[in-house]
Amino acid sequence: MSKNKLLNIKDKIEGNEVDLSLCNLTEAPVKELASVSKVTVVDLSCNNITMLTPEFCGLVHLVKLDLNKNHLESLPEDFGSLVNLQHLDLLGNRLSDLPVSFAQLRSLKWLDLKDNPLELSLSKAAGDCLDERQCRQCAAKVLEHMRGLQEEEEKIRQKKLQRGKELEKKRELKQREREAREREVKKREKAEEKERRRHEYNQQMAAQAAQEQQKKKQEEKKNGKATDRARASEPASEPRRSSLGLALKLLLLVLLGLLAVAAACHATDLRATPACRDVNVLSEQGLSWAQEHATAAGELLLSLSAGAKELLESKN
Repeated sequence: MSKNKLLNIKDKIEGNEVDLSLCNLTEAPVKELASVSKVTVVDLSCNNITMLTPEFCGLVHLVKLDLNKNHLESLPEDFGSLVNLQHLDLLGNRLSDLPVSFAQLRSLKWLDLKDNPLELSLSKAAGDCLDERQCRQCAAKVLEHMRGLQEEEEKIRQKKLQRGKELEKKRELKQREREAREREVKKREKAEEKERRRHEYNQQMAAQAAQEQQKKKQEEKKNGKATDRARASEPASEPRRSSLGLALKLLLLVLLGLLAVAAACHATDLRATPACRDVNVLSEQGLSWAQEHATAAGELLLSLSAGAKELLESKN
């Protein structure tokens, strides 16, 4: 409202009351009424008000409110915030029902709902308001009716809340089951991956073992061939050693025999025989040849000695 109208409101205040009836108002002057908190009785009757804004519910200091003969089709949802309200006149509006919060108006002692198109149950609760007693009964019965509606609405709300909780629990359960399945799948995939790596590792170890076995067989085969070659060569050298030893033995026997014959021819009476003379001649020639070839004979003896030693070692 304009400043002039605000001044007019102040001009219409008498004590704790303000009379704004028959002012052709289309809405309630909430800000102006809030600025004069000492006013607890407001008369807005016989205007063209079609609705009350939610801000109107902030006028909690109101004790008496007259809204008869307006065009109200509904009241704000938080109308029950006017907890100090004791007297309410809604005669001659277009109300069919009241907000559930109306049950919170515990201080309400007087109520008039005549000439409103009220729904049947609310109309029966309101009854007639033709005198003070009936209007007091209307307030009490309407509050009782609205409390019942509030309880039913609360039950409905609780049921919805319970259903919501149950649905939430079901969603949480499904979520946990889904997460459990996902964990199980991951666990199984991890186990399969581990088994796959283990199988690959075993295959690698088996391949390495096979390679090492093959290498070992090849080495054993090579060593076997070398041994066979050594064994094959041994019989060829053995006969040579055996032949050499036999020749040396025969040579020694011949030498010993010749020495024995020569000794017999020198030491016995046989030296006068023709055979001994020939032996002596041969011995003297042999000695002369030996003296002339002493070095060669020594080398021959050394060779014979080495051959005999080699023969003995090979037999050992």
